[in-house]
Amino acid sequence: MQRRFFIASIATALLAENLMAKPYFLREEAAANGYDVVAYFSENKPVKGDPKHRAEWDDAVWYFSSAENLALFEADPAAYAPQYGGWCAFAMSKDAQATTVPEAFTVVDGKLYLNYSLDVREIWSPNKEKNIELADGFWPNYRQ
Repeated sequence: MQRRFFIASIATALLAENLMAKPYFLREEAAANGYDVVAYFSENKPVKGDPKHRAEWDDAVWYFSSAENLALFEADPAAYAPQYGGWCAFAMSKDAQATTVPEAFTVVDGKLYLNYSLDVREIWSPNKEKNIELADGFWPNYRQ
């Protein structure tokens, strides 16, 4: 019963978020919830970015925890930016957008994927290759 409620809650969130249809998930006016996307790769954990270390790329503002991480991002932003604009990778595999939390991340083949929650990441992970393939197919529809 709890699982059905959880799945119904996710479905409702996905439908509501789909109405937003923006290329980047922005919170606090910064991409990736204001977290340092380079730190996901270098520290393997979410690290809050600082507005004093900021970059503008692809119509979004990005915060970093250090000048070094900012410089790495500026050298190759596409290498660090989360897939699907930072929207939930599982939701995108269902042709929808949902918000994400910094802790629910995965790096696969050198790419950063974020999820709605840790529970959703657990649902997404066992079939992540197939979910990525599906999401890659839907993502261009959101980049208009």
